[in-house]
Amino acid sequence: MDSASKLVWIKILHTVIWLFFNVVIFYLLYAVIVNKIDKWVWICLGLIVLEGLVLLLFKSICPVTLIARKYSDSQAHNFDIYLPNWLAKNNKMIYTTIVIIAVLILIYQLNWNK
Repeated sequence: MDSASKLVWIKILHTVIWLFFNVVIFYLLYAVIVNKIDKWVWICLGLIVLEGLVLLLFKSICPVTLIARKYSDSQAHNFDIYLPNWLAKNNKMIYTTIVIIAVLILIYQLNWNK
């Protein structure tokens, strides 16, 4: 398999992982808004914490990006994922903000809305 084909498969994998974490994050947000605090909320939080630890370990760079870097020297923010460049560039800020909002709502639901 040539480098271009490998990069396509890496981009597909990275996009699928991104979609998975969208489901995780938006389920978390939905569940805390409707006060449906169940085991899935805690599983979502665990997955998000795990993702955060991985990013911390890799100095805020996704390991999939590091693998993709072997097959491309592009400087575009979306060289390794099928997202618009603006979204790939701002991905961490957007989703970190959503997670923080969800956690704040969760804290509210657990403490003041019993």
